[in-house]
Amino acid sequence: MDNLWIHTIWITIFFFIFGFQGFPVRSVDMQRPTDNVTVRQGDTAVIRCYVDDRVSRVAWLNRSNIIFAGRDKWSLDPRVELVTKGQLEYSLRIQKVDVYDEGQYTCSIQTKELSLTSQVFLIVQVPANIYKVSEDITINEGSNVTLTCLASGRPDPMITWRLLNPSAEPLDGEEYLDISGITRTQAGRYECKASNDVASPDVKYVNVIVNYAPFIKDTKSSDPQVGRMGVLQCEASAIPKPEFKWYRDDKRLSNGQGISIQMMGSRTLLLVSNVTEEDYGNYTCVATNRLGIHNASVFLYRPGTANNISGAVAVSQSLWLFLGSLTCLLLKC
Repeated sequence: MDNLWIHTIWITIFFFIFGFQGFPVRSVDMQRPTDNVTVRQGDTAVIRCYVDDRVSRVAWLNRSNIIFAGRDKWSLDPRVELVTKGQLEYSLRIQKVDVYDEGQYTCSIQTKELSLTSQVFLIVQVPANIYKVSEDITINEGSNVTLTCLASGRPDPMITWRLLNPSAEPLDGEEYLDISGITRTQAGRYECKASNDVASPDVKYVNVIVNYAPFIKDTKSSDPQVGRMGVLQCEASAIPKPEFKWYRDDKRLSNGQGISIQMMGSRTLLLVSNVTEEDYGNYTCVATNRLGIHNASVFLYRPGTANNISGAVAVSQSLWLFLGSLTCLLLKC
C-alpha cells in the first residue's frame, strides 16, 4: 500500500510539473484482475494496461523509473516499446527478457478526479542448466564415492540421478550422490538430470569404473587320448584386465616343449600337444592384477576318468558336510 501511494503521489507531481500532453486515452479498468506475467528468459514479455475515456494522462514506471510518459519514451533500453492498439490499450513490450527485468511494473493514470495505478509483477523464468558435474572416475571396489551435479535455473531445478543399467531406477541423491562401499555391480554410466519445467531438462553423464581383484568364473578341463592335443581353459573377471599364469605342481609353465599358452582378453588357453601319460593331472590357473590374485585347478584327465573324479569330489564334499552337521549337532551349536 505504501508503494501504491508513493507511485500515485510521484506521478501526480510529475504530471503537475511537466504537464505533458498524452494522446487521448482512457482510465485503467480497475475491475479487471491483474495477474503476474511469467515469461522465459530470452522471450518477449507484454505487460498490458487497458484504459477508458476518462484518462487525461498515463505513464509506465518500473522501480519508480519512468519508462514511457504518454507516447514519449524515457527509457534508453532499445528492447522496450509501447503497444497501443486503438485507444483501449497502453501496454509495454520487452524483447529478449533477462532476469534483471524481473520486478514490479506500474501503469499510472491520471483522471480529472484522481490518480490510479495498475501494477503487474514480471516473473522471468530460466531453463535448468547443469554448470558443474563430476568428471569420469575410476575407483577401487569398497571405496566411498560422491558424484556432484550442480545446476541453476528459475525456479530452482530438481536434480535426479539414475544408473543406466537395465532397470535404470532413480537413486537417492540430489546435488550430491553418495555411494558407500561401491561394488562392481554399481559401475556404469550415471545420469544426472536437472529440470524445472521451463524447458527440456538438462542432462549430463558420469562414467564410473570400479576396479576389483580377479575372480575365476569358469574353467574347462579336458580328457584327450595319448598322442592327441589337450586344451585347458580358464576365464576370469577383473578390472584392470587380469594377467594369467599356468602352473603344474610348483612349476610355472611357458611356451615350448609341447606347451602353448594363449591369452584372449579375460580368458586363457593352455594347449598340450601330443599328450603323454606324464601330462595327465592337475594344472593351476592363476589370475592376477594389482588388486589381488585368484587361482583354480584345471584337470587334464585320462579318457574315461573325468566322471569318476568328479563323482569322487562330490562324495568327498557330501561326507564333509555330513561330518560337519553331525559335529554341530553333538556340540549343540
